[in-house]
Amino acid sequence: MDKFRMIFQFFQSNQESFMNGICGIMALASTQMYSAFDFNCPCLPHYNLAYGLGILLVPPFILFLLGFVLNNNISMLAEEWRRPQGQRGKDPAVLRYMFCSMAQRAMIAPAVWVSVTLLDGKSITCAFCTSVPVESLGNASHPRLSQGEIQQVLARIPCKEIYNGQQLIANEVAVRYLRCISQALGWCFVLLMTTLAFLVRSLRPCFSQAAFLKSRYWSHYIDIERKLFDETCAEHARSFAKVCIQQFFEGMSTDLVAARCHLPRKAPADAGETAEKLLGITDQGTMNMALKSWHRCKPPLHLHPPALPTGNGWAGEGQPPTHPSAPRRETAAYYSWV
Repeated sequence: MDKFRMIFQFFQSNQESFMNGICGIMALASTQMYSAFDFNCPCLPHYNLAYGLGILLVPPFILFLLGFVLNNNISMLAEEWRRPQGQRGKDPAVLRYMFCSMAQRAMIAPAVWVSVTLLDGKSITCAFCTSVPVESLGNASHPRLSQGEIQQVLARIPCKEIYNGQQLIANEVAVRYLRCISQALGWCFVLLMTTLAFLVRSLRPCFSQAAFLKSRYWSHYIDIERKLFDETCAEHARSFAKVCIQQFFEGMSTDLVAARCHLPRKAPADAGETAEKLLGITDQGTMNMALKSWHRCKPPLHLHPPALPTGNGWAGEGQPPTHPSAPRRETAAYYSWV
């Protein structure tokens, strides 16, 4: 349990670790889904191709969209992309970094699905069973079958229990042939994905490391700023609700006194702390105006330092003058035992 707790704490350490954990869980879930999936090829000439390619391509597309849905940054990216210009400019490099980061993580589960499907071979066997070269693998000079009937016989290759074309081509030969092609495609796909990931990881610092660091920094800043803004709004809402409830009960003091009930007195420190958390926003209209102002014109990313003193003849340009330190006085104390 301690190991699982440490792994869970690592996933919660920052946004990237959390999303990496989510993508890893989705990748494992995709393999479990495929192993639990009951593959049933229709074994019909006009439906095998659609069914096989559908199993190969449709679930990865769903997993790709699901990866975007589970990513917490998708709403932040849409908000940053659609918000007005305001007092803060929008950096396209940061938006591209956020989108590419989400897309790379969302591609993990689909890539795992495609790799497992190709290595298993059932999808390719079902989709392209009618394309088996009978001339080189079987008996193409079968006199009693037309071209359409041959297609119908070949379409039953994935369904071993109803296959009746052993005289045309052996079922084991056709399945082994298609499965070898599918596994070759699967390993090529895994090699391609691994090579692309290696090139992205290794070559990116060689060209645009400074731009990458800036985009990554401001992407983290937008995420942290949004979290702090949500926490501040939640704290203000809690204080606002507390004051509203207290005023409601204080307004009923007349009825409570008539019923010989006495209200507990609120501590002054508690009242001052609650008023401080309200930040001067004490009505719904002002709060709505503050929220709209935050969305329309976010403050610029520039912190204003306090004004520097000008009494010594310098106005903040360059370094402030240094004053020689006063000489230190050394005092020697003598103690004698009498």
